[in-house]
Amino acid sequence: MIKTMLKSLREFKKPTFLTLALMVAEVLIDVLIPFYTADLVNRVKAGVPMNEVLVPGLMLVVMALLSLVCGGAAGVTGSRASAGFARNLRADLFSRIQTFSFENIDRFSPPSLVTRLTTDIQYVMMAYMMSIRLAVRAPLMFLFSVIMAYIMGGRLAMTFVIVIPVLLFGLVLIARKAMPAFRAVFRKYDRMNESVEENVRAMRVVKGFAREPFEKEKFAAASDNIRRDFTYAERVVALNHPLMQLCMYFNMLFILYVGSRMIISSGGAVIDVGQIAAMMTYGVQILMSLMMISMIYVMLTISLESMHRIAEVLSTEPGLKNPPDPLTEVPDGSVDFENVSFKYSADAPRCAVEGINLHIPSGAVVGILGGTGTGKSTLIQLIPRLYDVTEGRVLVGGIDVRSYDLKTLRDAVSVVLQKNMLFSGTIRSNLRWGDEDATDAEIEEACRLAQADEFIRAFPDGYDTRIEQGGTNVSGGQRQRLCIARALLKKPKILILDDSTSAVDTHTDALIRQGFRSYLPDTTKIIIAQRVASVQDADLILVMDNGRIVASGTNETLLKDCDIYREIVQQQTKGGEEDV
Repeated sequence: MIKTMLKSLREFKKPTFLTLALMVAEVLIDVLIPFYTADLVNRVKAGVPMNEVLVPGLMLVVMALLSLVCGGAAGVTGSRASAGFARNLRADLFSRIQTFSFENIDRFSPPSLVTRLTTDIQYVMMAYMMSIRLAVRAPLMFLFSVIMAYIMGGRLAMTFVIVIPVLLFGLVLIARKAMPAFRAVFRKYDRMNESVEENVRAMRVVKGFAREPFEKEKFAAASDNIRRDFTYAERVVALNHPLMQLCMYFNMLFILYVGSRMIISSGGAVIDVGQIAAMMTYGVQILMSLMMISMIYVMLTISLESMHRIAEVLSTEPGLKNPPDPLTEVPDGSVDFENVSFKYSADAPRCAVEGINLHIPSGAVVGILGGTGTGKSTLIQLIPRLYDVTEGRVLVGGIDVRSYDLKTLRDAVSVVLQKNMLFSGTIRSNLRWGDEDATDAEIEEACRLAQADEFIRAFPDGYDTRIEQGGTNVSGGQRQRLCIARALLKKPKILILDDSTSAVDTHTDALIRQGFRSYLPDTTKIIIAQRVASVQDADLILVMDNGRIVASGTNETLLKDCDIYREIVQQQTKGGEEDV
């Protein structure tokens, strides 16, 4: 896991190693300062001339300044290394997510991936900063201070035999109590983010049913659940401070009491005032080092869960991959399904589509009808290889889709969904997703064919009108027409409309379909619709039920031979298409 994540360090290895070197230098200077301070105190006590005090005093000033410089420089290089590592890690994580198939996204869930990209990486960055600074400083300071304390204090250093085990036992006990709560918080973050995302996406429904109070209560409950876990964990960790103070004051009293008796009884021959002062300083350094080690332990344990979650994404292989020698050209827009069956997961009770055999010639117009959940959208998602078939094979241009380079295949197929997405930016920049090199004239032509040009020009800024995130500042019908224009700019070999004119009136729908025939005569057009009027002039109409194609033919033949199709037509013509 750590090896996987450290691959993201890259150009920040140098500041990392420099931080480690600076921390070692700072520790060495800090443990030598009490040693020279003790010598200076003893000189002053002995009443030596001022010139014999001046040199060691200046040496202490220089050492203190060097320690300050090393600590400050380590702070700068450590911050650069940890922030850079987090930047690279976030970029690598985002890049990995971009390679994921729908299957991978379904496994992790979008809110969980957002948490990993934000909160989890923040914890890892903090842990990395502590690792290259405190995790080096604290153990070295502890080790060197213990050695110097025994050199300076002799038997007086026995106080650490009592204090250190007590402090270590308490710190480990505190950390073990707090860790389960910290670990549980991350899973609760995922659930809270899911609640927020669901609420924001469904805001119109929430307001339409006046469910704001319920949503507020639900969010408050999730947030309060996280607060309780954090409060408990932080309350337990807060016991570090009084435990530290108890050990520190015990150490000071022990050294002062025992040390004073040793000075008096030996007349300063065994130990002197300078050694007592040094022992006090080393005692504080030792206990502070243990305190820092406990903080590092807590932080690393918290971040360990974050590391695991990030490494899980980084080590997950995309569900769909290019073949060893992918084809980079799609000959034409013909589509064939040969004995195709598909399940969304291996343990699903039934196939979403099953036993599909179908040939669509290049340039044909195909309509697909069927009730909700009959497998219409699933069927078309197999064409651009958004999912791989469970059984059989799908061919585009007479070649299995698994033989193509994924980008090549998806560049040849445009899919316009019922709830397609617009991105924050201008109308023009959104349309150029279809062709980033499209000229203004080409953009305007595509919009005229998609019946979008008129309403775009009605905006004060025209094609430079700002689109809010998700396209929330345009209507559903406008959003669908912009997405159709974007797909047209791609000039695909296969154009798939997944109920993408559901929010426009029948007249506009007919104009859009007429534009398809004139603008893309050689493109295969597959139209999923709820309205019969949207597909009745298609070359081939498919009727789906329970994941199977139960009938196919033209409008005339299906009216004669297919009860399901005839019933749909009768319902829509009797009640009016707009009521369906």
